[in-house]
Amino acid sequence: MELQNIKNRFGIIGNSPSLNYALQVAAQVANTDLTVLISGESGVGKEAFSHIIHSLSARKHNPFIAVNCGAIPEGTIDSELFGHEKGSFTGAVDSRKGYFETVNGGTIFLDEIVEMPLGTQARLLRVLESGEFIRVGSSKVQKTDVRVIAASNKDLLQHVQQGKFREDLYYRLNTVPIRVPSLRDRKEDIPLLFRKFVVDFAERYKTTPVQLDASATQTFVNYPWRGNVRELKNIAEQISVLAIDKQITATELSRFLPEVNNPNQLPVLAHAHGANGHEFSNEREILYKLFFDMKRDVTELKRMFLDVLQNPSLVQQNPSLINELKELQPYSEQSHKPVMVPHHTQQSQPVIMHNQIQEHEEVDESLNIMDKEKELIIKALKKHRGKRKDASLDLGISERTLYRKLKEYDIDE
Repeated sequence: MELQNIKNRFGIIGNSPSLNYALQVAAQVANTDLTVLISGESGVGKEAFSHIIHSLSARKHNPFIAVNCGAIPEGTIDSELFGHEKGSFTGAVDSRKGYFETVNGGTIFLDEIVEMPLGTQARLLRVLESGEFIRVGSSKVQKTDVRVIAASNKDLLQHVQQGKFREDLYYRLNTVPIRVPSLRDRKEDIPLLFRKFVVDFAERYKTTPVQLDASATQTFVNYPWRGNVRELKNIAEQISVLAIDKQITATELSRFLPEVNNPNQLPVLAHAHGANGHEFSNEREILYKLFFDMKRDVTELKRMFLDVLQNPSLVQQNPSLINELKELQPYSEQSHKPVMVPHHTQQSQPVIMHNQIQEHEEVDESLNIMDKEKELIIKALKKHRGKRKDASLDLGISERTLYRKLKEYDIDE
């Protein structure tokens, strides 16, 4: 099938070389039974590529199922994929078929494959190599004929090197790799996608589609789009609903693009729940940035206090400094260090409040991300009285990821 026909059939918008190459590989591999590994950032459309491969294959009339490995708790993922026998574990009141049994003859799409537990990875490897599996609680070997397409928004090879993903499974899945480009790698497609989304919205709600002027288009193209196509669609629909004028300028656009509106804010925090809506797109980057900025602010506050101590005349020269220090005082108390707030007396001498300052030194706080992550998890569990589901939602991670981190940090619930 020609490339343009594939785009028309599956609603693919764009003409960038990287996108065309990914589509070409998907079309070429579709008629085989080879395992495919789709990689790319969250929100680029990896699942759409799995549908393309299945729909162009000889299995197109057979079942297709998409499974998010990160959304299934570790204790039940084996049962979900391979089934279980009655009484095999608490709550198993009946026998149940797994996905590999019900989708026999079809295609199974395993999204977030990196979240699959090591034990389940071994079971999956056996299915890929021999087509055999065993239900949980059974000793009977069963056969299945399922084509596997896997996807990950993380570097699987890096996880292999860290011992978090089986090397043999990685090479078995990576028979045919397809990398779906991010919007940052296909900027020429951004205006086309925006136009598509606003026109679809206008047709759905019987309105006039909005348009970007030259300056707004340039701003749109240069925006980082960490949520990729999903984020672009959301922004397009927001603009369609909330824009005052149908002709959008760069100034008007700043209302909808957080980084344009306030370049000093933490841009990654605007997308902390990521395109998947359940987990940080890059939680370590977020926490590093957050705690680094906190340390920098505390250090700056300490320096200001020390300058005032050593030169009280600064208060006279800059009276507004008193208010600034008082506003920052509650924040500085969180560092558990003595705090001095200058008070403009007749002698123009600073007055020490709360505790006497004994020494002045720069606080070298721990920025170990593992410690901070553990601390946040413990706080979330206490806040929700040990309820993992509520705690995971508060943290912005999946329940299975929370379960894994509880074991990793040896946290006693």
